[in-house]
Order: sequence, then structure tokens, then C-alpha cells
Amino acid sequence: MTAPVIAASFDPATHTITYLVHDPASREAAIIDPVLDFTSNNARISTASADGMLEAVTAQGLKLRWVLETHAHADHLSAAHYLRQKTGAQIVIGRQITEVQAIFAALFEADDVTPDGGQFDRLVGEGDSLPLGELSFTVMHTPGHTPACVTYLIGDAAFVGDTLFMPDYGTARTDFPGGSAAALYRSARAILALPEQTRIFVGHDYLPSSRSDIRWETTVAEQRAANIHVHDGVSEAAFVAMRTARDATLGAPQLILPALQVNIRAGALPPPTAAGHTYLRLPVGVL
Repeated sequence: MTAPVIAASFDPATHTITYLVHDPASREAAIIDPVLDFTSNNARISTASADGMLEAVTAQGLKLRWVLETHAHADHLSAAHYLRQKTGAQIVIGRQITEVQAIFAALFEADDVTPDGGQFDRLVGEGDSLPLGELSFTVMHTPGHTPACVTYLIGDAAFVGDTLFMPDYGTARTDFPGGSAAALYRSARAILALPEQTRIFVGHDYLPSSRSDIRWETTVAEQRAANIHVHDGVSEAAFVAMRTARDATLGAPQLILPALQVNIRAGALPPPTAAGHTYLRLPVGVL
């Protein structure tokens, strides 16, 4: 079977890895978890990272069919809407995004956001398939970090978003609204039940103190043997106790407030005011 071609791009500002995946036969491509550059001190937005991905698409003669979101990110703004505008690619996310939208549209009093997922082009769930030329993605619903988290499988590769990190960093936090440590454990174990040679591509690398080089690819076998949070032999009860205690020590992500306002809109900014200004809200005391 033809293997997908996978290229990764690391964003040092948010520690996010964006992936460009394509079918070498048809040249159809997907971008997974694209970043819209944002500087919080002056509220400036740039499309430099997304434009870099588009340059790679053009240079390789690819046709971008999908923009795949593993979840509604709290640590970076998504460039999905921008990529759709530039290419016509369809934006895909887990169908439980409606739960996330309901929570955060109410928090930000975002009256323009109807929590039905209509801002996205396709909502997917467990077992759904997305064609990519002669290949296809298969969807796993892997909640826990958020209710809408999904993993995309293609060939021997699994794009797990924030569910798993590199083995020496562990797993995602579960203290956001709708998160669940027990659900995350079950999702992680479902991923680790895939064939041992399956390649796992993570959504972030935050660099533990023991390592200085950025990494984003591991395997099921490596995770089962060495993931510091959820290796073989760790029980659900032990994981939930560890994850809950660890989450209680974590501060909010730096970009959580602007990111979620944009990401529940599929990467679009809030509508401008009558004067033509666009605002991101900072509700005081909510985190």
C-alpha cells in the first residue's frame, strides 16, 4: 500500500507541530493543526506560518483538500479559516465541537457563534473516513483533553493532537471545561492498542528538562514502554490520580482567551464592529 508523505513544521512561539500530509500518487494533501501567528502584547496577527505551509503545497505541486483540526486548541490560534479562504480546502473537526462551542460561546458572549458546528465544513466521529487520493484518513474519537479531540489515522501514521506527547513528556491536561482524566486514559489506551509499529505524530513538544532537541514522532511500542504517564501497567485509577494532581498545579495557557474565541469560529476572527474594528474579549476573573 502507498504510504503518505509527511512533513512537519514546528512553531517555536507555541510549541505546535503542524503537519502537511499528501498522497504521492494523486498529490492530494491535508494540513493538520495550522497556526495563525498572534502576538498578545500588541494583538497583531500574521499569516507567516500558514503562508509557509502554502508555499510548501505549491512547491510540491499539491492540491490541498483538507484542513484537519485535532481539537479546538487553547494554546494557539488556528489558521484553518485563512487556508480555506486561500485554497477552498474543507475544515474538519470532531463533531463534539458543539459541546466546546456551547461552553465558550457563552463565556465570551459570542452571539454570532451558533453552537452547531456550522462554522466547519465537516464534523467527524469514530470510524469516519476522509479520502485523500488513493489513501484515506480514518477517525478515532479520543476525548479527555477536550470532548471533541480526535486522532487521524492514515497508513501507519496516527496524528494524536494533544492526547499523547513524546514519551518523556506524557499526556495532555484534562482540567479544561469538558475535560476528563478517565476519558483521556481510555483514549490513550485505545491509541496504544494500535499495531506497535504505528508511528505517532504529536501536536506539541514542550521539552522536558532532560532534553533539548525538538521531537514529534514516536511509535506505539515506544509509548507503551516509556510514556511517563500512561505506559503499560499504569491503571486508570493511578492515571486519574496523577493527572488530577498535576493539573491542579498548572497555570492557564498564555493564549487561551484569544485562541478559543477564534478556534470555536474555525479560525475566523469575531465580526467587526460598526466602526470596522475587530475585538477579542478578555473576560476578567474567569480562569
